[in-house]
Amino acid sequence: MNATDPIEEFDARHSVSFLRTMALALRGPLARKHTILAVCPTSAAVVRGALAAVSEARAPLLFAATLNQVDCDGGYTGWTPHAFSDFVLHAHRRNENVSPVVICLDHGGPWKKDHHRTAGLSFDQTWDAVVQSMTACRKAGYALFHVDCTTDIRLPRGAQVDVDDLAERTVTLMRSVVDSGDPVAFETGVEEQRAERDRFDSFFRVFDRKRGDLPRPIFAVGDLGTALDVSHFDPSRARGLVRKAAAFGALVKGHYTDAVVDPSIYPSCGIGAANVGPGLAMVEYDALMDLEAKEHRLGGKSDFSATLRSALIKSGRWRKWCLPEETTTFDRLSPERQRWLLRTGSRYIWKHPDVVASRQLLCKNIRDVCNGGAFVESRIKDAVLRYIRAFNLVGFTDRMARL
Repeated sequence: MNATDPIEEFDARHSVSFLRTMALALRGPLARKHTILAVCPTSAAVVRGALAAVSEARAPLLFAATLNQVDCDGGYTGWTPHAFSDFVLHAHRRNENVSPVVICLDHGGPWKKDHHRTAGLSFDQTWDAVVQSMTACRKAGYALFHVDCTTDIRLPRGAQVDVDDLAERTVTLMRSVVDSGDPVAFETGVEEQRAERDRFDSFFRVFDRKRGDLPRPIFAVGDLGTALDVSHFDPSRARGLVRKAAAFGALVKGHYTDAVVDPSIYPSCGIGAANVGPGLAMVEYDALMDLEAKEHRLGGKSDFSATLRSALIKSGRWRKWCLPEETTTFDRLSPERQRWLLRTGSRYIWKHPDVVASRQLLCKNIRDVCNGGAFVESRIKDAVLRYIRAFNLVGFTDRMARL
């Protein structure tokens, strides 16, 4: 397969057909019984572990890749959209997986990529970059596009994009995707935390008026009370958003499901799908720390944790998740905060050359007692299976086939 060959298994037409059939089932005979899992591909280990889990459980899987993770410049994973789809395709084949796997774009919109903000790109520059990225995603077989125009760095701190402007930008960006190829599916909404309850309604009313012949989004995004570093989930708010989304023919898709204590409540609340990402990077980090403990007992010394820590500090990526009052250096933060930032920030630097070399040495030093790569992927697989069970997805592929 060369860089211009189509990826037949991830042809958007087949994936969109599956998404639409699934959405009809989740709004009809399977309503409030299942929630579809979307995994953010933060590393190769996460992709392989997730595919192993859905293969075993006979469950579908969405890969929701942000432009930070996968983009024309390689993102922090090193994957371009085509390289990512190609990797998933081959891993899918190795598992002899019969479950549907859909490649998706997460948070496609102005200034949603960290580099676009840190580089100070203008609106036109970030818009053009996003359109270019989305075009590459289309060519790579992506089927579901999350169009997210909720960020505008020109606004005062804390200010939100006007609903009319938000809807107009969303429609324009969706139009650019539709005009570039075969039919695709969409996800959009207003997931800003602490957003006013009527903002969701207002956005979709204006959006519905402006969208013309554009397809209605399959998923609507709203604030469920979740965040990366808290376990709060608001069932009452979730049920309200589900009712409102249904009026616009959409299912609610939850973001930041990682820390939710009891995700099994999602199906009964009517949540159609849910994203998990940084939490799996934490699972990968914890597994590697356990491997390093094994290595120390065997007398080996890869200095993996020290190398990872040094690379993260130098990258500056840890600052993205600092609290407003955390303006000091990394070393002056509390041990608990340092560990949390290391666990969640590790995903940004898995591909750093020093980290790669140290990880390889770690796995070499323990190879007589443990296959390090298999150990990490197994832990990720177990974590993904937890969500699959909580979302009632075991055997979902077979159930869909019987409808």
